Formats: sequence, structure tokens, C-alpha cells
Amino acid sequence: MFHIVLYEPEIPPNTGNIMRLCANANFVLHLIKPLGFTLNAKTLRRAKMDYINLEQINQYENFNDFLINHQTCRIFYATTKTKILYTDNQYLANDCFVFGPETRGLPAQILNLNPTNNITIPMSPASRSLNLANSVSIITFEAWRQNKFKL
Repeated sequence: MFHIVLYEPEIPPNTGNIMRLCANANFVLHLIKPLGFTLNAKTLRRAKMDYINLEQINQYENFNDFLINHQTCRIFYATTKTKILYTDNQYLANDCFVFGPETRGLPAQILNLNPTNNITIPMSPASRSLNLANSVSIITFEAWRQNKFKL
């Protein structure tokens, strides 16, 4: 089982879509506060539909709380600030993938924790970033594919 970690997510429909993706791929979802919405927001419920119970989402007060609870996981950080492609790694069960907030990405202090585990999705040089839910989907399916889509 893999872990998707959203650090301070801001846009409810993105998080709802990611909830649905995690439920369908059997990935665990972790949310790092503060959130830019409440988990019972109407737009969030609409996007996630009936795929996941809100009680099944792990929430943490800050990133350090998450790290304390996941010391045995390999953690990969999605960013546009690296040349290491997300396809350059062999992912293993229990790996964690951390994604930053939609408007600013992960802060430098997190990206500097283990720069060799920073990963990026290639895109046109004229582009700034992909939608958060799309980025999570791309990396989710690569990790899952590498592991023969085991649930």
C-alpha cells in the first residue's frame, strides 16, 4: 500500500478527486493542516462522492507530526524544482508521495529534507505546473503500475 500526502491543500475539488483516486487505487490519504477548506464542504463531498469516509483520512497538525508517524517510509517529494523524473525510481509498497499546496508547492525546508527523493513530472518549459489532482494521478499510477497494480 502506498501513501499520498497533501501538504496544506487549498482547493476542495482537487482534494475530493484525490480522495476518490486513493480509494480506487487502495492508497492511503494523509492531509497536513492547515487545510484551505473544511472536510465537510459541499464541493469536497461532490468530488469524492461515496468512495471514502471522512473518518478514513489521516490528518496531522503539521508536517513534523506526519514524519513522526511515518519514520519507516521512504518519502518522495513532488516538485518542479528538480531534474529527477518520477519515472527514475523503483517504488515499493509503503512509499509516501508528498504534494504541496496548489498555489505555492512544497516549501524549501521540506524539499531540502532529502533532495535525492525530490521528483518531477516533465512538462513544457513554458508551463509552471500541472493541476494537483492530475499530478497525484500520474505518480499514483506509475507507482501502482511498477507494482503490477497490486491492491
